[in-house]
Amino acid sequence: MKNIVKLFLWFLLAILNIALFWAGVFLFQNEYYELSIVLFSLLVLIDFFIINPRGYPYRYTIPALILLFVLVLYPIYFTFKVAFTNYGTGHFMSRQEAIERLLYDPNFSYVVDSTPVSYKVFVVYDGLSPTDDFLILFKTGDTIFLGERPKPVVARGQEVLLSQFNLVPITGETISLNGDTFRIVPWPADLSEINLVVRGEKTYKSFYSPDDEILRLNAPYFKSRIAQGYLVNAEYVLPDGKKLALRIAPDGEWRFMYVERLYRLAYKEIYDGVKMKITTTVVNNLTGREVVEREGAFYDVDENGNETFLVGFIDFVGWKNFLRIVKDPKVSGPFFRIFLWTFVWAVLSVVLSLAVGLPFALVLNNPRLKGRNLYRTLLIIPWAIPVFISALVWRNGLLNESYGVINKFLLPLFGLEPIKWFNDPFWARVGVLLVNVWLTFPYMMTISLGALQSIPPELYEVAAIDGAGRFRRFVHITFPLLMTIIAPLLVSSFAFSFNNFTIIYLITGGGPPIPNSTTPTGYTDILISYVYKLAFEGGQGQDFGFASAISILIFFLVGGISFVNFKLSGAFEEVSR
Repeated sequence: MKNIVKLFLWFLLAILNIALFWAGVFLFQNEYYELSIVLFSLLVLIDFFIINPRGYPYRYTIPALILLFVLVLYPIYFTFKVAFTNYGTGHFMSRQEAIERLLYDPNFSYVVDSTPVSYKVFVVYDGLSPTDDFLILFKTGDTIFLGERPKPVVARGQEVLLSQFNLVPITGETISLNGDTFRIVPWPADLSEINLVVRGEKTYKSFYSPDDEILRLNAPYFKSRIAQGYLVNAEYVLPDGKKLALRIAPDGEWRFMYVERLYRLAYKEIYDGVKMKITTTVVNNLTGREVVEREGAFYDVDENGNETFLVGFIDFVGWKNFLRIVKDPKVSGPFFRIFLWTFVWAVLSVVLSLAVGLPFALVLNNPRLKGRNLYRTLLIIPWAIPVFISALVWRNGLLNESYGVINKFLLPLFGLEPIKWFNDPFWARVGVLLVNVWLTFPYMMTISLGALQSIPPELYEVAAIDGAGRFRRFVHITFPLLMTIIAPLLVSSFAFSFNNFTIIYLITGGGPPIPNSTTPTGYTDILISYVYKLAFEGGQGQDFGFASAISILIFFLVGGISFVNFKLSGAFEEVSR
């Protein structure tokens, strides 16, 4: 039995090796080199821990090791990498992919001759329903050409940049193509007279032609299923090398026209002061001008010197994203305002929640208080309710400016005007602090209560004999000993509040907005919500590079502040000695 279990475990290890190795190779082939290296490193470490007897103690750390590499180390590396690039809207691909798009994407082509080429589409029917199995007959001059569904010739992953098919002239009733025989019915005949194309057991029936009034009734299916599905990025190549592509003609019909590539790749020599270097450049075939490459993008230049953005790519920008925080006044102003509010928000969240939770802990720590368990249970309820539910209740039920309980019932009792919780910067900040204190004071109460119960009662007895009152006993005994225990927890609470995205996003969404800012910023935004808006909700597009730069600053800010706080909290340890 032990041998069977052992064999099964070795089989699982082999499956894991195969899966990780295949995933690593796949990622490497698709240019995800860093993540591929992470998987290969995990593979080596896992095999070492399991196969080598010296690695036996580390076997139980394998799940944690996988999570550490994939969910911690790699994201940190990726964030640092992206922070020094222009990765974002318009800059999602590599330079090579951008050049390929300029060279092969049919969208970057131009019509050579506006005279359309006659064509007719034939499809196979499944009962009475047309399918996507189609053929196209073209007529140029007196010759009719046969074309099948185009095949991808340039692709990036699942995205097809260009599909092509080499047209074959029809010289008789039957024609051989790729090992299949096609029979044209009737033949000889003009394109408009051909009704069937027989391919073995398949029969292709005439389905659509912009020049046939009856077949034009099938235009919706042709345009939505066949044209947009297979012909948008497709070209049909004639024997003489000329290309046909589907375009919208001046009469509004979708017709095939002669097209050519708008851009081509060229080489030029550049003297760098030491030697000649050959570099690649992209040239406009119509104007003969070189495409300008600048700051991770290609621009076409017209005769007046006006530049038109073509396509962007991921490029290394150095410290630009970090310097932008300081040098751009429309960024630095809101950024430093948000940073200051983030610090104030984190400090006030910790201080106010402790100020509310500690008195409750002092009361509940009194052994003569009856019903302590009931009070403790009731006071922990805000902590037990999910944050999302509590935040939405506060936003829609209590703080709503129109029908919220506070504005509609409580304030009128005292003759006060309704408060603009979401439109006034000051009250918006008060609102999010109020919600955060409500959610976090039970935590402070709990840790304070646990710390209070660890203080020896003899200290209070001695202080009482010396004549110390309750206040002096709290100041000189309770609070110093309490801080010795909960100071590290306060530091972690500060770090949590510093990055408490949930409350800000659910209550105010970062609003109200700060005017005259080029980035999406609000008065209640903290750094982490600001980063989120830059990365995913920017009105001018996503800016992952800038968001990553700010994320790195947050990392060092929180780390530095936490380090200082830990150092300062060590002063209370002297009291315990």
